[in-house]
Amino acid sequence: MVAKITSGASVYGALYYNYEKADKDKARILAWNRIMERSDGTVGIAECMRSFEPYLAANRKTEKPVIHLSLNPHPDDILSDEQLELIGREYMEQLGYGDQPYIIFRHDDNSRPHIHIVSRRIDENGKKINDYREWERSMRICRSLEQKYELNLSKKEERSVSSAMTPVDYHRGDLKHQIANVVKPAARSYRFSSFKEFKTLLGLFNVTMEVIHKRIDGKVYNGVVYAAMDEKGKRTGVGIKSSDIDRSVGYDALRKTFLRNRVRTKKSPIPESTREAIRTAMSRESREGFVRELRDRGIVPVIWENDKGTIYGVTYIDHNSRTVFKGSAIGKEFSASVLNRLYGVSHVPEPSVKDRQEHGISTTETGLATGLLDIFSVESYPYPYENIPECPYGKKKKKRKRRGPHIG
Repeated sequence: MVAKITSGASVYGALYYNYEKADKDKARILAWNRIMERSDGTVGIAECMRSFEPYLAANRKTEKPVIHLSLNPHPDDILSDEQLELIGREYMEQLGYGDQPYIIFRHDDNSRPHIHIVSRRIDENGKKINDYREWERSMRICRSLEQKYELNLSKKEERSVSSAMTPVDYHRGDLKHQIANVVKPAARSYRFSSFKEFKTLLGLFNVTMEVIHKRIDGKVYNGVVYAAMDEKGKRTGVGIKSSDIDRSVGYDALRKTFLRNRVRTKKSPIPESTREAIRTAMSRESREGFVRELRDRGIVPVIWENDKGTIYGVTYIDHNSRTVFKGSAIGKEFSASVLNRLYGVSHVPEPSVKDRQEHGISTTETGLATGLLDIFSVESYPYPYENIPECPYGKKKKKRKRRGPHIG
């Protein structure tokens, strides 16, 4: 069983998401705790709001007082409404929310019936419920419930990433919840060392991001905004500030993650098996063969090229080692300039013998000639537009248009 936990500021938004599903016959209410009831014994959004309000009024300082979580059993588990209700109640009790007002919904909008629970993080005394290492505690609770109810054990990969990172579908709405379910586990489970690499990873799940720098009264403020992408890779919908998702995916937290990951990479470099897989794929005659070979091995190459078809960057996402890295980071032979010579539409021409002699390039020092080509290739820079300081004297010069990236 896999648990997904999201924090938010709007209890109405979390409730509306579930009640809207119920109105479309894709969900139904299973149970509630400490919620006011109507005269007919049912509960609606208004009753939930009135039940939650006293807890909210007791603590106005907590920015995200709402907890919205889902419990997802294994697809092979056939559970009745009564069993799902018991699992939901026991989970909330063990997580520390047994005395809180909450409501449990059963969702049947995909192949795996699951439950959603909405509650408040503020207790009746106005104190925020402890959320320290909440994710780890949640995993332990899930394992104990699997044993108690004899559920199928979820695979490690499914618990940590796959189930929690479903590609965003902007047609479904509730983009904040969908994006959070991609961004948070991605930041937690994968190793990357720059905003560009993180953005590339998120792109696989139809999420994009933008780093914002604003100067107010002489002080620079940094932030990150996330948004969904459509089928063509274009940004769609309203951007969502990182502070509305979780502080772990904010600007400062990500910078710290980069530093930790760089240290980890020095201690535990990219596996030789990954290098060998890419080396083997580069022996394929076509780009399609190169991409297919890597995909079969659990590696996704994201190729960056300009409008002329020149490859100027390549990022690899290795789902086996959960690592995102530039081709040049694991060796010059894997750089974009080499990939461009193999699969680029417009190739960098090799200097002729006459040109070598005229420019004083030795015909025997092939390594130096190749090195000169690499120096003037775009791959020599970390990534397009990355780590380029903001010009204090106005607008930057217009850069040549680039088409990238392309996944494969």
